[in-house]
Amino acid sequence: QVQLVESGGGSVQVGGSLTLSCEVSGYTISSGCMAWFRQAPGKEREGVALIWPDGGNTYYADSVKDRFTISHTAKKTVYLQMNNLKPEDTAMYYCAAEGPGTTTLWGVDFGYWGQGTQVTVSS
Repeated sequence: QVQLVESGGGSVQVGGSLTLSCEVSGYTISSGCMAWFRQAPGKEREGVALIWPDGGNTYYADSVKDRFTISHTAKKTVYLQMNNLKPEDTAMYYCAAEGPGTTTLWGVDFGYWGQGTQVTVSS
C-alpha cells in the first residue's frame, strides 16, 4: 500500500523559508516521478514542482521558479525547499507519486497522494 506523509508546513512571514518533507512507503521513488502540488482556498489544485525518478531533471511552475527546489533522497523522502515565500504561496501542499490517476502534470499521471500540509505566509 502506497503511503505519502507530508510534514514541515507552518506559518512564516513574507521572505521566509520552509522545507516540506514527504515520507514515502510502499512505493519506490526510483521507479516513478514525484511532485508537489498546492491548492489555495477557492482555487484549483496546481502543480508546483516535479522530479524525475533519477533526480536528474526537475520542473517548476513559473510562479515558484528560482525560489523552490524539489529533491529526494535515494529511497524514502521527497523535499520541497521554499525560499523567499510570498503571500500567494499560502496553500495546502500535497506530495504525489506517479501512478494511474486523473491528474496529469507536464505529461506525467499522478495517482498517489498524501494528506497535505498547510503553508501560510503572512505580510
